Amino acid sequence: MNSLSNNTDYDQLIQTIGQTLQAGRIRAYRMAQQIAVQTRWEIGRHIVEYEQKGSEKAEYGSYLLDRLAKDLTLAYGKGFTRTNVVYIRKLFLLYPIGQTVSDQLTWSHYCELLTLDDNLERGFYEQQSIRERWSVSELKRQKKSALFLRLAKSRDKAGILKLAAQGQIPETPDEILRDPYILDFLQIPEQHRYSEAEIEARIIEHLQHFLLELGKGFTFVGRQYRISFGGRHYRVDLVFYHRILRCFVLIDLKIDEVEHGDIGQMNLYLNYFQKEENLPDDNAPIGIILTAHKNDVLVEYALGGLSNQIFVSKYQLYLPDRELLETQVRLIMEAED
Repeated sequence: MNSLSNNTDYDQLIQTIGQTLQAGRIRAYRMAQQIAVQTRWEIGRHIVEYEQKGSEKAEYGSYLLDRLAKDLTLAYGKGFTRTNVVYIRKLFLLYPIGQTVSDQLTWSHYCELLTLDDNLERGFYEQQSIRERWSVSELKRQKKSALFLRLAKSRDKAGILKLAAQGQIPETPDEILRDPYILDFLQIPEQHRYSEAEIEARIIEHLQHFLLELGKGFTFVGRQYRISFGGRHYRVDLVFYHRILRCFVLIDLKIDEVEHGDIGQMNLYLNYFQKEENLPDDNAPIGIILTAHKNDVLVEYALGGLSNQIFVSKYQLYLPDRELLETQVRLIMEAED
């Protein structure tokens, strides 16, 4: 026994068995989730087919769902509240072909998705949940922040349709941009007089949420990143690297309106990174100035003629006006028609 306990190969065996057991448990959990979703889809099909045989859908639909919730709970236990029965029926109606229900999402994910009546918006959140492996709580937060509408309002009809079908897949620097960025997770009270340093500190404290708000592909490099030349020292508020676009992304935070000097300073940072930090395979760095206030005319003139990729976006500490965003997206869709 003593020889076994001191044996490196034996220790490796224990570790390998543990890893295999954990992997098996994960597969079993995922399989159980897949079966749970598919089973509910089948139940939804039975309900809809029963309705279609008679007049229940037209005249007695509400009564039918009430009775099903009561009788199924009595017969089979929890999981058949009236709300759940409504969602089960809706799952089949919105995904009439069973194979279109993703096996990578749980029933809890679909309960969130089924609250969205707009097919484009629901398709986007479904694809993003799969691509980004969002938890249910993260899906809820992104829905609340109106992520789809914020991204869609800067695109044409073709772009919106692509976004809805595939999710957000950045291919060019401007496609990683969001305007506005929603920083509600920083939990800064309204009317609170905050500083740029406090915003930065809270972002670091909630870095995981900030990365999710930035979007797919961002990895954190540093805070107050120091660059020095000519006997002078400068600090970039936040530095990230984008794995998909293969470039540094520099972010400066401003609580006041952006001035032309702020854009010139970012241009200096980007020139430095291009020469001193970039590796041979890296693409040109990107600069994003996040501000609470943005003068579009000033920004347009200040950016004119610059070769570096600099973007100015607003941030909001609270959820955006959803109705306004919906109106803007609807106008884009209608204009194309």
